[in-house]
Formats: sequence, C-alpha cells, structure tokens
Amino acid sequence: MGRFPNIAAAKAKTGAAKGKLYGMYAKEIYQAAKNGGVTPEGNPSLKRLIEKAKKEQVPSDVIKRAIDKVSSGAGENYETLTYEVFGPGGSTLMVECLTDNVNRSVSDVRAVINKCHVKMGGMGSVAYMYDNLCTVGFGGLSEDDVMDALIANDIDFVDLENNDGNILIYGNPSDLFKIKEAISNVKNDIEFTVDEISMLPKDRITLTGEDLEIFNKLLDMLDEVDDVQNVYHNVEL
Repeated sequence: MGRFPNIAAAKAKTGAAKGKLYGMYAKEIYQAAKNGGVTPEGNPSLKRLIEKAKKEQVPSDVIKRAIDKVSSGAGENYETLTYEVFGPGGSTLMVECLTDNVNRSVSDVRAVINKCHVKMGGMGSVAYMYDNLCTVGFGGLSEDDVMDALIANDIDFVDLENNDGNILIYGNPSDLFKIKEAISNVKNDIEFTVDEISMLPKDRITLTGEDLEIFNKLLDMLDEVDDVQNVYHNVEL
C-alpha cells in the first residue's frame, strides 16, 4: 500500500459534518480569492478549491458568498496554524487550523488534547516525521504514458504508484499545477480523483485496544473544532 489512505483524515462526509465542511471551504475559498484574485481563470489556487468544493457537493451559493466577500471589501483575515501532537501508542498528528482568532484556535485544540490525555509537542517535534507533498491521483493512463509526460515537461516527482491502474504521483507542492497540466495535455478529459497538498507520514503504525479507542476519540473531537481544517497522522486505519 502507498501513503494515500492517510491524506484526508479530517474531512468527514457524514450529514452531521456538512455544516463544518461548508464552513471550511468558505474560509479557504475566501482566503484564496483574497490572496490571488476573485477570478478562477487567473487564480489557479482558487480554481482548484472551487473544483474540490463542487466535488464534495458544497452548494454554489456558499462558494459565491465566499468570493463576493472579497469583492465587497470585507476585512476578514485567516491565518494557517499547525499544531504537532503526540497521541497514544506512538501515534503522531499534525493538526492544521485556518483561523481568524489564534487564541481561540489554540485554546480549543488544547482542550481536546487535555481531555484525551495526549501531549502537544513543540514546533518541529513531529513535523520532521512527515513530508509536505502534493498528491495527484487519476486513472485512464498507463504508467509509461505518465512517466513520459512528467519527463517531457521536466517535472521532478518524489514517487509514483500504480494501484491496479489508479496512478498516484507524489511531488513538491509547488509542482501541483504543473503535474495536473502535464497529465491533462496527454488526456484532456482526465478526472483527478486526488488533488491534495498535505503532510504525509514517512512511516505508519497500527494501534489496537485502548490506544485505538483514545486515538479515534481524539480524531472525533478534533473534527468538532471549527478552526480545524485537516488532521494528518501516522496511524493505519
């Protein structure tokens, strides 16, 4: 198995999580539009987020309101923060927040950590065990075709996996759009099933018994924190 199963640990797709999911995308889309412009054609990051939001069935009016906020001159500003956590049984977590209130963010995350009796680490104490990579996944092309496309466009990649015809390319985050463009040029109707920039663990572990129960409780509670956007971890679930 590759690293893909750990990419998106935080974004629950249940009905109860829809409100948070919409809010998460609204903040990300707003920030992307504020940083790079409100026109998707001229802002690749915004275009990518809108495409992802639509795939996750985020209503169009949620997307439109987030972009209109920028056009109207709204003064909101969000900051990305990452908390490094030592969980039960040798597990580790990278908790990514997008917040307009740093004090609230750290307070809410610390409350979860204290309730689960785990430990927050200092900056860099967990991060060195993860790679910050982009991941692009799709089907419909042979591995040779993919390799030829990457080489022809002079794109370095960290790893390439072929799981029964489902290709996964791991690369530098700055190369995400180059990779997608190179693949689209080979097959213009390609559908990208994975399109992420994330923290991927260098090694994974398996938890059982009480450690697994605590870990699952930790994930559930973090998912309820409004400011938490993503949780990356090293546990095989």
